Amino acid sequence: MLGIPRRYSHFVFGIIQSGLTSLVAAGIASFPAGSPMIFVRHWMVSWLIAWAAMLPVVLLAAPAIRAFSLRLTQEERDPRAASRHEKAPPGESQAGQRVIGG
Repeated sequence: MLGIPRRYSHFVFGIIQSGLTSLVAAGIASFPAGSPMIFVRHWMVSWLIAWAAMLPVVLLAAPAIRAFSLRLTQEERDPRAASRHEKAPPGESQAGQRVIGG
């Protein structure tokens, strides 16, 4: 691994996500090209332009999109969470873990 500090994971994610998305979109847009060589050349140039345009958009928009998606969704309730307040069976802790010697 590269050993990039975890605090930069947002940027690493943005680079990978924008690169992959622009690669696919540029390939679809370039598909009508005539010969395979023209297609590949057009695809790579289109991809580099699209990636350069999308990278700042993704890096700036991702936190807002994440916050918006969290507002639109809710945590799923754990059916076991309600029973945690009940008395644990013999040999188990309140967290449902096995107790040694219990």
